[in-house]
Amino acid sequence: MADISVNPRQARLEGQLSSLAFTFLASQPHVSYAAVEKGELVVHTTCEHLVPFLTLLRDDPRYRFEQLMDLCGVDFPARAQRFEVVYNLLSVTYNRRIRVVVCTDEYAAVPSVHHLWPCATWWERECYDLFGVLFSGQPDLRRILTDNGFEGHPLRKDFPLTGYEEVRYDAERRQVVKEPVSLTQDFRDFDFVSPWEGMLTLPGDEKAHEVRQGMKRSS
Repeated sequence: MADISVNPRQARLEGQLSSLAFTFLASQPHVSYAAVEKGELVVHTTCEHLVPFLTLLRDDPRYRFEQLMDLCGVDFPARAQRFEVVYNLLSVTYNRRIRVVVCTDEYAAVPSVHHLWPCATWWERECYDLFGVLFSGQPDLRRILTDNGFEGHPLRKDFPLTGYEEVRYDAERRQVVKEPVSLTQDFRDFDFVSPWEGMLTLPGDEKAHEVRQGMKRSS
């Protein structure tokens, strides 16, 4: 009996993506990993081969990944190359996606792809701002979500959750001011006893309370 839970279209798509993964591993020596993960093709390559490979994916009629949908970073502090830069591409022609991943550290720049997709400038600036990843050949590499004087990169795993500065409005000076983070607070005595356990008698529960008290006295 056929398994009706399997979507034929999805199965066909995953078969096509698996075929592409095999093709990349066989024909592209710089590809270190290629597999289908959760219905999307994931390919790992090197920074040196990134631009030629993305150009191939965009222009080759076999692939036609015309659109860069997103570019983002991932931080793995324990690794020597702690950052992954992820390029999410969409083929409108074939209605399929691919995720291309390269690794880098805090100092080695990743080649910019703004000349392939102009929208990449926004994504590269965001990745630089939040992770500190550098992009060589990017003519407008500056912060995009934080202030120019912001210290650090807030999506790094070792960035403090409180940050280094706090921003507030000073009514006396009538302007927004920056100050070092101050989280001082008075000592508080925490009572971890449930309020239900702390109450001797609940409204409407007087008889049950008397029974409990009698059991305690008898014990």
